[in-house]
Amino acid sequence: MQVQPYLSFEGRADEALDFYARAIGAKVGVKMRFQEAPPMEPMEMDKGCADMGAMPPGDKIMHSEFKVGDTLIMATDGMCSGKTSFTGISLALQAKDDAEAKRLFDALSAGGQVQQPLIKTFFATSFGMVADKFGVGWMIVAAATP
Repeated sequence: MQVQPYLSFEGRADEALDFYARAIGAKVGVKMRFQEAPPMEPMEMDKGCADMGAMPPGDKIMHSEFKVGDTLIMATDGMCSGKTSFTGISLALQAKDDAEAKRLFDALSAGGQVQQPLIKTFFATSFGMVADKFGVGWMIVAAATP
């Protein structure tokens, strides 16, 4: 069994995939656009559910997959609301050493917000937290060896 993150970039998935490829070496695999999907029957909404409105533009990403190391992360443009919300969750990125931790931290910080600068802790030779320019939280860790 595996748990895999599924991120909704609400209209900025292409930009996010390009950013992660450059910043942390992500390998983009599947990239399926709304225009590639077969025609869909209108969704029957449950009582109490708000109408989701029009489908996103055809060139937007309906589903994508990218790998960071051995981890598969999935992403979408969602309903292209322009409002992402990644509160309450962070992705922990394990660096092999302090130099790699600094490189990854600096790359993910570009245009984002540093929440905890890289520091040495009792559990890591380097540890830092950042919300990247899309609002995704990252914890960069170069673990201390026992």
